Formats: sequence, structure tokens, C-alpha cells
Amino acid sequence: MRNMYLLGLALSLASHSVLAQNPPTPLPPKDVFVADLLKQMTVDEKIGQLRLISIGPEMPREMIRKEIAAGRIGGTFNSITRDENRPMQDAAQRSRLKIPMFFAYDVIHGHRTIFPISLALASSWDMDAIGLSGRIAAKEASADGIDLTFAPMVDIARDPRWGRTSEGFGEDTYLVSRIAKVMVHAYQGVSPALPGNIMASVKHFALYGAVEGGRDYNIVDMSPVRMYQDYLPPYRAAIDAGAGGVMVALNSINGIPATANMWLMQDLLRKDWGFKGVAVSDHGAIIELIRHGVAKDGREAAKLAIKAGIDMSMNDKVYGEELPGLLKSGEVPQSDLDNAVREVLGAKYDMGLFADPYLRIG
Repeated sequence: MRNMYLLGLALSLASHSVLAQNPPTPLPPKDVFVADLLKQMTVDEKIGQLRLISIGPEMPREMIRKEIAAGRIGGTFNSITRDENRPMQDAAQRSRLKIPMFFAYDVIHGHRTIFPISLALASSWDMDAIGLSGRIAAKEASADGIDLTFAPMVDIARDPRWGRTSEGFGEDTYLVSRIAKVMVHAYQGVSPALPGNIMASVKHFALYGAVEGGRDYNIVDMSPVRMYQDYLPPYRAAIDAGAGGVMVALNSINGIPATANMWLMQDLLRKDWGFKGVAVSDHGAIIELIRHGVAKDGREAAKLAIKAGIDMSMNDKVYGEELPGLLKSGEVPQSDLDNAVREVLGAKYDMGLFADPYLRIG
């Protein structure tokens, strides 16, 4: 019996030694990894990565899992527990290329632990306390299987008629810019690829709190001087702090909706500010281009958005329905599609999901 025990102990130690000597193979650098994966993807799989669904009654869970396994969904919004997210990640691992899902949620002023609303947090002027609230929220959200939060919300708001004022950090440009940096660091830590950390997607880019009459989704009419002095600095602070994502606003800016605004998305965000992350439309914002009067139908809305640099379409089917035809006709070049997919895959890499799709699910 003693000999059997010693033999078992020896085998156990040997197996641990082998495991210690053979750690998981590290992934190639992000650019190399993403470029190689892009080459393997079909057009339909690429378009599928640009679809971010909002979990709701219109899509039963069984249908969602089938769509994921077919490579037609890249991420979700509003699935907030491990029990919800695990079957969807399982479905992604049954897809041809096993590209992982990411799961997003609005983690605004706490998650399981609820802190004062953002406006109240800002009133404290206590950066340590504000940062601690974000750090606790990130740990709790990560433990629930959430990979990304659509936060911080850093829209400068000076019109009390706007119904979302309480979600932001107030009217002071300097204060909101400081908090933007603090919250990005609180959510992402040293890296959004580590457990206990989640990716920050700053919102709503841009000028969402300056809508005329305080009416949500409305127009913004503003001089460049006022933009740069008062309203843009908090977004820039979040980008400079390393925010991995940007949620693009529903409003228009001087006649051009943010979701179709080449100056905003390309010249300012990508070229001037050097943003390298993923740009996600606000809820249904691409189809809203029709209501803004700049697109006559879903086809034109999809064309405008993808050319502007909107990488993911949240809660509408317009990319899936219209991009195949736009690519076939040549109205949208393959390079525009590849650019968007590259950012989505890059964000998933940065969240650590290619290294471990179950990083936050367990």
C-alpha cells in the first residue's frame, strides 16, 4: 500500500513538473494575430463581428445562440450574469473560427454595490473616492462575466432640461476631464486583459449633453471654439487615459449626425487624437440616420456609418442586411469592412478573450 502511495505521489509530482514546463502558448502580437485571423474569415463572418445585439424579448435565447454559432453576432449588451453569458460563449466556441463573444453593460455608478449617482460623485471632488467606486464596480462586473462597460459618461451638461444630466459628472470641463481619466484607470486597471478589470467605452461621443432644448437625440449647433474649450476635453482625457472603446452619440453636430460624421470620427478621433480602439454606435443610432434626414433608407445609413468609421452596430440589423449588397456593388470597399472588423477583433484581444474566452465567466 505504501509503495502504491509513493508511486501515486511520484506521478503527481511528475505531472505538475510537466505542466510547469509547458505553459499555454502565448498569442502572437495583436497586429499579427488579428491580420492572420482576418485572412481566414469569410465576408459573412466579418459582417457578423460588427453586430452588437441588445438582449431583449424580440430575440429568444435559443435564437441568439444559433446566430452566435453561425458567426452572425460579435457581442451583446444587457446580459449581465455568468449563467446568461456562458451558453453564449459556448455557442461562439462552436463557430467555425471560435471567435469569442464579448459581453457589455452600462456600469455607471456601481454594479452590485450601488454608489451615489455620477453627478453626486463629482460633487465630492474626491478623486480617490470616485476612483474607488469605479474599481469596486469593475471587480463586481468582471465577476459577473462582463467584459466592457459603456462608461464613463463624460458629456458636459449645462441645460437642466436634458433628462440624462444626472448620469454625467456635471458642467465643469476641468472636473469632468479629471474624472474621465480616473474612471478609465479604475475600470481597466493596468490592462483590460486581466481578470477583475473591464474595458471602458467612453460616451457619448460627442456633445451629447449639448442638444438643443435638452431634447434627447436632438441637434447640436456649436462653434469649434466652444467645442474645443468646453465640450471635447473630457472625451480626449478618456482617450488619453487609454479607453479601449468609444460609444458614438445619437445627436447631430452642426447638421451631420455623429454616426455619419467623417470629421468627428476620422479627422478628430482617429487622426488628431490617435484613437486605436473600437467605435460602437449608440442604441439604434445607424438606422436613426434616416430620421435625421441624411439617409433615405437602411442601405444608405449603413454606407454612411461604415465609411465614417462606426465599427459595431448596436441593436439594429442594418449592417447585416445591407453590407453584403454594398460590398458587391462596390459602394463600400472591402477595406472599410476590414478596418471595422480589425478594431472589433483588436478590442477582443485587448480584453484577453482570445487568450481565454472564459476569462470573466470562469
